[in-house]
Amino acid sequence: MLPVIETIALRQMASGDRLYLQVYKFIGAQPGKKVYIQSNLHGAEIAGNAVIHQLIEFLISLNDTDLAGEIWLVPVCNPMGTNERAQHFSPGRFCVYEAKDWNRIFWDYEKEADDLVAFAKFQLQDHQEVVRQNYLNIIKEKFTKLLAEINSFSSVPYTEYFRYQLQNLSLDADYLIDLHSSTNKGLDFLYYFPNQEESAKYFLLDLGILLDKYDGDAFDEAFIKPWLALEGRFQQLGRDIRFDVEAWTLELGAGMQMNPDSVAKGVRGIKNYLIQKGVLKISSLVSQEENHKMTFTTSSKRQKYYAIAGGMIQARIELGTVVKAGDKLYQILSFNKESQLPTIIDIFAEQNGLVYDISTNQAVNQGEFVLGII
Repeated sequence: MLPVIETIALRQMASGDRLYLQVYKFIGAQPGKKVYIQSNLHGAEIAGNAVIHQLIEFLISLNDTDLAGEIWLVPVCNPMGTNERAQHFSPGRFCVYEAKDWNRIFWDYEKEADDLVAFAKFQLQDHQEVVRQNYLNIIKEKFTKLLAEINSFSSVPYTEYFRYQLQNLSLDADYLIDLHSSTNKGLDFLYYFPNQEESAKYFLLDLGILLDKYDGDAFDEAFIKPWLALEGRFQQLGRDIRFDVEAWTLELGAGMQMNPDSVAKGVRGIKNYLIQKGVLKISSLVSQEENHKMTFTTSSKRQKYYAIAGGMIQARIELGTVVKAGDKLYQILSFNKESQLPTIIDIFAEQNGLVYDISTNQAVNQGEFVLGII
């Protein structure tokens, strides 16, 4: 099965050169769900590109009868961030010109929807699929109006044009998967939303973090938040409805690295998810790990540790270590410039948990990130 390849002009630079997106669309012989998968929204987080490449090679080896629905794959979805450099380092987390995080710029319909109760009341007796299509049509109608601003003479900042291009590809998806990595050094895990624990297990990762606090401006949040809001309105009216719409962010390893183990976990998990959701119809590949056990926790339980003094981090605990309150996490070797000998500052855990993220740079200014525990 060969994909339909679409190339989309993204930005013209001052030099006249252009940046592009490339979309690989695999379309099955059977109707079904639309799956949207992208990678490298933050410039340093490149492991997902290898995941998508391996998925492309895998899907090419199948017949179109093995696929129900469509799978759209967008690697290197943010060429501005990917190409950013500071000497040997690839930051690429922010649009420097606008001082915005590339993953905090997205359009969230739920923030504009002031008629959800009225909509839910009007649709209260309708079939769930009819409700979904009617609601999606409203979202699309509102979204289309953004294009008029883009095409006006005054136009819009680049981040608004960029978000339009990505959301235009993904707005009508059933399942959305955004592939990230730690900007520093992190474990392999996923972020998920309420009522998605069972589906989360299909990715075969060890750790799932529920996003119980979010503002809706991240890519996965902006996609799922309107649907969660509508489900909530139906619940208030006495109808329990769950749309088969899911959004995921997979965090795969460290920034600026293509860790083979993290890539393999990403490929394995996505394949299994697509099989379990009925998108891939390959009986020989049905996973024997349907009852995979995951540790679930919530994003509000994350605690980040910032340097209480400037210096060098040493004797730091390893990534993936389980700690108890009172355990020593690391030391700061501080050169105080106060006519005193260098000092060693010991830092201890304030809570029990798992070290899931650590800084790449072990030279820190006061107030900079050192590690995260959940």
